[in-house]
Amino acid sequence: MSDLDQTTTEHADSWRDGLHPINVGHLVMGVAFAGLTIIWALYMSDVVGSHDLRWLLPIPWVAAGVAGLVAAAPRMRGYRD
Repeated sequence: MSDLDQTTTEHADSWRDGLHPINVGHLVMGVAFAGLTIIWALYMSDVVGSHDLRWLLPIPWVAAGVAGLVAAAPRMRGYRD
């Protein structure tokens, strides 16, 4: 069985089991972009000032990293028999 056939079979099996294959890169960048958008909206609406950006700007990157680790954890464990 070729790698392409095996990958296709794995995706079909995961969909049948009710699992959705996750693209970790898309998830990480989506979380980071959403977080930065929220911070930008808060700043533009004067809810937070420029002095608050120093501790607010790292939050989306940390949240994106955590989301990536959580999404990648099952892949790092491997498959159980």
